[in-house]
Amino acid sequence: MRSQRTRLVVEIALTAALSAVLSLFAVRLPINFAGGTISLSMVPIFVLSLRRGLWPGVIAGVLFGCADLLIEPFFVAPVQVALDYGVAFGAVGLAGLGCGAYQRALRTSSARAAVVAVPFMLLGGLGRFAAAWLSGVVFFGQNAPAGQPVWLYSFIYNISYVAPSVAISIVLALAVLPVLERAVPSRDVMPSVS
Repeated sequence: MRSQRTRLVVEIALTAALSAVLSLFAVRLPINFAGGTISLSMVPIFVLSLRRGLWPGVIAGVLFGCADLLIEPFFVAPVQVALDYGVAFGAVGLAGLGCGAYQRALRTSSARAAVVAVPFMLLGGLGRFAAAWLSGVVFFGQNAPAGQPVWLYSFIYNISYVAPSVAISIVLALAVLPVLERAVPSRDVMPSVS
């Protein structure tokens, strides 16, 4: 039992570290002059969440959010930091809500598991977007062009980088999951508490 817990802690730490490394290769679009980058940092969190469950995914996301704050800090207020880093990336772990369904579908086929996984990864991406959008509405409304509603400005700004990041991350996670399943089958991984 202790070795299984140790293994889970190591997986969470490696996931957060790999997400941090992937965030270093982010692409900043010219339209996002104030920040916001397209990166692959969600891929490891999606993979861990679907294989291990909600809480390991959320914890790995929050840990990555803390690392991301250290890598590329942007501080306006404590609540903004929490929303943009911890909450946003912790929400990516919501994909773990599909862990059980993914594992059951995996027993049937990899293709079925992929179909089951996509909506849960979209949920994780939507959670990240919601936190970023709320942060934009509350803390960055002054950047909205005159006459444009703050909620719309935040929506456009955040969707411009979160949506492509989610789409690319889902595609790559779907490529990584079957390879990882062949290397380390889910049945060899202890079920987590989710």
